[in-house]
Amino acid sequence: MGVRYARQLSLPLVFTYHTQLEEYAHYLPFERATTRRAASTLTRTYANLAQTVIVPTPAMEDRLRSLGVIVPIVVIPSGIDVAHFAGGKRSAALRARLGAGEGTPLVLLVSRLAKEKNIALAIEALAALRDTEARLVLAGEGPERAALVAAARSAGIDDRVHFLGHVPREQLPELYASCDAFCFPSVTETQGIVLAEALVAGLPVVAVDTPQTRDVLCGAGLLVDPSGIALGEGLRAALAVSSREQSAVHLALERYSLRIQTARVIQLYETLLAERRTA
Repeated sequence: MGVRYARQLSLPLVFTYHTQLEEYAHYLPFERATTRRAASTLTRTYANLAQTVIVPTPAMEDRLRSLGVIVPIVVIPSGIDVAHFAGGKRSAALRARLGAGEGTPLVLLVSRLAKEKNIALAIEALAALRDTEARLVLAGEGPERAALVAAARSAGIDDRVHFLGHVPREQLPELYASCDAFCFPSVTETQGIVLAEALVAGLPVVAVDTPQTRDVLCGAGLLVDPSGIALGEGLRAALAVSSREQSAVHLALERYSLRIQTARVIQLYETLLAERRTA
């Protein structure tokens, strides 16, 4: 529909690529490899109908080029409200509700509870951590919740895994500020905006190493191999850090400011419209 209207109105078409469709093949009742190929073909075909494609990380530009996308691609990260996420206050009352005293390590993961988010790896990491006090806090809802509850029970740590369900945006800063480390096990993200939120909140970040995660963290945080043992060891190191990574706030202020990134998108639109008028 977007392509049709763009052509009818003689307007430039901008495609914002924030989802790797092939990583969602497990939701369709067809053979996995065939579905992934079809999703990649759909992505390439639609992208090449646009005048410009916006991607959130250089890794996603490389990904589209590898699929055969030939139109211009511009890297513009998604913006966040930096002041909002940097303004959270550590809450002893919130920690108490999660069964944690001041010295109890709390590891946070903010994510939709879905298979492609690889959250089971975080549960494996908590079990591998072998710290009977450490707790994992999962903020988010989704179709994998029952399976994850079962995984925590099977690992014998269900009393230390807290499923908060959906957390309203206005409550997230306090939640970030009240935890001690941030865990990011996903390998399918095009960006992972929660990484920027965690950086702004000053949390030590431990993430599975992927090109896109490297792009977002830009040297901050700790990148590990995609195994429960490696993620657990990374969390152990992060929880041993006595001070928060406040220097990361300055990085996020520039790279993920909602105001700055919105201005970049508007400038791109204005440039494309000006080029269309003079063509």
